[in-house]
Amino acid sequence: MARQGASNLLRKARKAKSDEFYTQYVDIQKEVEAYLEYNPDTFRGKVVYCNCDDPFESNFFRYFILNFDRIGLKQLITTSYKPSPVANTQLQLFGENETVKQTKGRPKVTANKFIINSVGDIDGDGEFSLKDVALQLKQNKKNEWAPLDGEGDFRSTESIELLKQADYVITNPPFSLFREFIKQLVEYDKKFLIIGNINSISYREVFSLVKENKVWLGTGMGRWISGFIVPETYELYGTEARIDENGNRIVATNNCLWLTNLDHGKRHQPLPLMTMNDNIKFSSHKSIKGKGYKKYDNYDAIEIPFTDAIPSDYDGVMGVPITFLDKYNPEQFEIIDINPHFFSIVEQGLPKPDQLHITGQKDPYARILIKHRKV
Repeated sequence: MARQGASNLLRKARKAKSDEFYTQYVDIQKEVEAYLEYNPDTFRGKVVYCNCDDPFESNFFRYFILNFDRIGLKQLITTSYKPSPVANTQLQLFGENETVKQTKGRPKVTANKFIINSVGDIDGDGEFSLKDVALQLKQNKKNEWAPLDGEGDFRSTESIELLKQADYVITNPPFSLFREFIKQLVEYDKKFLIIGNINSISYREVFSLVKENKVWLGTGMGRWISGFIVPETYELYGTEARIDENGNRIVATNNCLWLTNLDHGKRHQPLPLMTMNDNIKFSSHKSIKGKGYKKYDNYDAIEIPFTDAIPSDYDGVMGVPITFLDKYNPEQFEIIDINPHFFSIVEQGLPKPDQLHITGQKDPYARILIKHRKV
């Protein structure tokens, strides 16, 4: 019930077009470090653009600025999608409480852009910290901090001009605008690492990219993502919501994932599988052990309710949960289609099957239809 409550909160926010869910530093660190482990030069000499992140409260900005030299960034660009209630009033992100002077002719609260070209020990205390970033920005040394002319919408002309300069886009985009966000990244041929709802896999714009192996899941999804920081206006309830030691209001959910076109080692690991006979004999799942696999009434495929129950020796089409994509190795499996949308079948001009059905069994919510790749 608690898990369902947290997920419902995100769904309500998406429906209301309220997107103030901020990613925790630990989740960004875990995910980004996985790419660096696979290739230490992933970000070397590159421009990273966080285009939905107010620098005053974004942990994406915090991570990349604190690790700027270590990972070899050429430049970090950060813009806010919406004006923050603390933007241009307090440098809380930098560990200070200093009020920033109002820019002449502009309102005090604005969308902002930060362009970071270098980092260093500005205050002379022998180490680099966010305080040094604040000092460097105020002294206008190589870095730029300025209000945007508009509201910082990623679709605006000024945001697109910054996008063109970037190699990578890494952010938590507005869930309510996820389709448009993906479309823009593809249009401008950008590498990216973003957070989305698991259901985004069923969007035509996303699924076609996954099927063609142009986009894939990152290394973390579901419970791997520990939760999002939400404003004080959001109700906290259930065991999936809490207030952390820093006073942040956290909502955890099991229905989010990282989506990317950056390579990482996990997607090349083959999924260990048993044969169909061994699954029937030894499976830990009661619905399979001693019972076997059922075929759909209206589609030539068998139902696989659990990813670890995929038989290694079945040559036909199999319907697997969407969460299979967390273990998907494109060298091991081929993606055929997705139920209930059947995008590929519709694109071929063939009759679209009804929702997958097995007599006497509740219809599965959604299934990715796959086959083993022939060696």
